[in-house]
Amino acid sequence: MAATPSKMIPLGTKAPDFTLPDTISGKALSLRDVKSKKTTVIMFICNHCPYVKHVNHELVRVANDYLLKGVSFIAISSNDVAQYPDDAPEKMKDVAKQLGYPFPYLFDESQEVARAYDAACTPDIYVFDKNLKLAYRGQLDDSRPGSDVPVTGKDVRAALESLLSGKPVSLDQKPSIGCNIKWKQ
Repeated sequence: MAATPSKMIPLGTKAPDFTLPDTISGKALSLRDVKSKKTTVIMFICNHCPYVKHVNHELVRVANDYLLKGVSFIAISSNDVAQYPDDAPEKMKDVAKQLGYPFPYLFDESQEVARAYDAACTPDIYVFDKNLKLAYRGQLDDSRPGSDVPVTGKDVRAALESLLSGKPVSLDQKPSIGCNIKWKQ
């Protein structure tokens, strides 16, 4: 389990548009379809990564807490399923149902969306403001598999609270750490 940090792209970056299949509903969804008028969270995750498994329940809790406040959440898996069959769309749907994902779980088969976002690891989390400008990127919180640090979602929650209250998001942002995106050869 190699620890790969997120790339920390520049704040203010505009969210690249996309249209991808949602493994839960079977529909093609675009960023326009799922973005919020307040704040939009885009998370690059996958099924097999121990870092994602470690935070999955908190991702669901954070989403359930903030969906009620008008925040939109989108999960995307971009891994090469030929090499990592546990990340295939049918299995994505199974995991989403098992964990009760309250957000779409999109499959980026071409990996073009991960490249457009410069995603490097799972989980890699991006929080965009109402104008789809990047306000936060990085870790969910300080917890990692095997650490004694509880999973709280504090970093993403703080960013969301700032955006929803019209305050600036702290510039003290730490990269996420996770498994690298499994790029096609």
